[in-house]
Amino acid sequence: MNRRPLDPHKAAEAVFKRTAPKPEEPAPKAPSLPGAKELVSLKIDRDVLDHFQAEGPGWQERINDALRKLIGK
Repeated sequence: MNRRPLDPHKAAEAVFKRTAPKPEEPAPKAPSLPGAKELVSLKIDRDVLDHFQAEGPGWQERINDALRKLIGK
């Protein structure tokens, strides 16, 4: 027959310490190559997309250039 622990708080902490998984360290980011592009999925409002696509091919580069200008690069 199991007896109730005298201090439920300490008993709960002991159980947590035994069962809680230790957080895994995030994998290190691979160094980026100069000029390399990253494929991403991005949601953009239709009117913004229409604006950049209006001039034809190269609209993705124009969006990239506008974002670079915005962050000061």
